[in-house]
Amino acid sequence: MGKGNLAYDLSKYENAAPRLTKDEKEQVKIRVRKSKSETTGSAPRIIIVTAAVGLMLGLVIYGKVENATIHSEINAETEYVDMLRSENVRMQTEIESKSALKSVEEYATNVLGMQKLDKSQIEYLSIENGNVIDIPEQDENFFVKIKHAVEDFVEYLRG
Repeated sequence: MGKGNLAYDLSKYENAAPRLTKDEKEQVKIRVRKSKSETTGSAPRIIIVTAAVGLMLGLVIYGKVENATIHSEINAETEYVDMLRSENVRMQTEIESKSALKSVEEYATNVLGMQKLDKSQIEYLSIENGNVIDIPEQDENFFVKIKHAVEDFVEYLRG
């Protein structure tokens, strides 16, 4: 049943409890003892625990600050590396444009004063002896001649 606002009739319970005499009432007095609560700590214990908790909280905050500092340094270095990569791409493009054949031709004609080869600049050589070129022997000294003779003999023996 739900609780309502009905009043209880307590008169039917009055006779249930035994009636005590004056002497019995004095004997039945309830004694209340006050005990010391074990949950409350002494002042030094509270101070030590509070200091320990404060120290741990300070260490956690210090760790977070160091972590944020390291992340900001990493971000700065990452930006620097990205800048160097873009500079590298720019320089590679510049090198490719300067080393292109058209650029080399323009440099040779404009700066060095060179011009393209035309047919009037070509000279043809004719060889009278055919396809063989004779190279005259050089005068060798006595020791070089002995060396060549020994090399020829060793070559002959090897087959």
